[in-house]
Amino acid sequence: MHKSSKNTLIVSVLIGILIALLIFASLKGDGLDAKTLINQIVAVVIVFGFFILLIVLLRRVVPNTQQPPQQVQVQMDTGIEKDFVIKPTTSNVTFDDVAGISEVKEELVEIVDFLKNPDKYKAFGIELPKGVLLVGPPGVGKTLIAKALAGEAGVPFFYQSGSSFVQMYVGVGAKRVRDLFTKAKATAPSIIFIDEIDAIGKSRGNLRNDEREATLNQLLTEMDGFEGSSGVIVIGATNKVELLDEALLRPGRFDRRIYVELPGLKDRIEILKVHLKNKPFKGSLENIAKMTVGFSGAALASLVNEASIYALKKGKHFVEEEDFYAVKDKVLVGKKRLQTYNPKEKEILSYYQACKAVIAEWLSVDFERISLVKDDFKEEDKEIVSKTEMMNKIQVYLAGRVGVEDKFNEKYSNAHLDLKKARELAVKMIQDYAMGENIISDEGEVANILNEALNEVKVLYSSNLRMIEAVYHILLEKEVIHKEDFEKLKNEIF
Repeated sequence: MHKSSKNTLIVSVLIGILIALLIFASLKGDGLDAKTLINQIVAVVIVFGFFILLIVLLRRVVPNTQQPPQQVQVQMDTGIEKDFVIKPTTSNVTFDDVAGISEVKEELVEIVDFLKNPDKYKAFGIELPKGVLLVGPPGVGKTLIAKALAGEAGVPFFYQSGSSFVQMYVGVGAKRVRDLFTKAKATAPSIIFIDEIDAIGKSRGNLRNDEREATLNQLLTEMDGFEGSSGVIVIGATNKVELLDEALLRPGRFDRRIYVELPGLKDRIEILKVHLKNKPFKGSLENIAKMTVGFSGAALASLVNEASIYALKKGKHFVEEEDFYAVKDKVLVGKKRLQTYNPKEKEILSYYQACKAVIAEWLSVDFERISLVKDDFKEEDKEIVSKTEMMNKIQVYLAGRVGVEDKFNEKYSNAHLDLKKARELAVKMIQDYAMGENIISDEGEVANILNEALNEVKVLYSSNLRMIEAVYHILLEKEVIHKEDFEKLKNEIF
């Protein structure tokens, strides 16, 4: 309770006691009998209690007019700002710690040199770019690249996520932006890194959000107010560049835009080397890199860690290639559900997968292994793919359905995923790549591609029955067949 409230209550109690004593004294002097005297005393106590209760209630309802009006606002601001700390860090990460970004490094080397040797550039009248925007899918290492840039230059590094500026109170986000830039300029040369900048940098439109727009306007103002020699560079990261406001992307703010792509084959090998540096490993890094098309740097790091855990559980002294194959699906989609099949289902799945494996081998559609429920077909790790290669993949998707229908004289539902992939690829060939008869897409041509592939795969199926039967029996027994097993089978059959 506030000190003044306590004092008021004490004074009220003393006054009440004094009044009670006076009344009691007057009643006693009148010579009343004992019963009447007791009744009067009880009445005095009730009045006294009501008087005290009224004073307490009034103190709670009526505000203290002596309290400064700005004190409530100050307390509220303190509550909001206590979790927002602007503190520079010194990055120990260098470009040597970031593998697979050789092209990105080339873009950033001159920025590092500018931060290290600003006088050399000032002599030529060259100004440091105010902003660099790193654009790329999640997990490719945008934050790590920014840390490496700060580590190479040896300058303070201010990290903030875009969401940390977004608050429900109008003006708080703008104040945070202002404070961030003030501290960065005070420690210049320095780097400000705003991760997921699209949280505050989305295009301004009809859907109003006063707080977000105020924050974005403050960011634009701060970047406009930069002097060429301030020594502060802003690095933004996003995977949704199409959502950013045009004013943020114009020259003079983010002068340089760098696209960070998913790593290619050579880049994946380098990334795997970094993560396996302190781990006992036996096998071919190239083979692992080939089977991880589409993996980001973060996914590769997770794959190495999961493979190491798997090897340790198996009691091994080394991490081997097969450990990576065992955990690949877990990294991509989580722990897979165990499935059981009755003998008839196992026969259908074995024959279905045998047809796909043999046709894939015949058409040079590369794969690692094929099991009853999974086929590890390698994704194309190249920019230009021919129509023939795409047609071959469609034939592989249709092969299982053709074979099962012939052997069991029935159609089954397990073909639905492959049929979906075949349709999607055919649509892409016609609509995106114009691989039909006409440049303008025609839905009828999608059907033509699928029918053409179906007819061709029926011919291939008929001419490879002996090989399909051999693979079928291997799958029934072992439930998996590897690429290298085909050479041995060919020698035995032919």
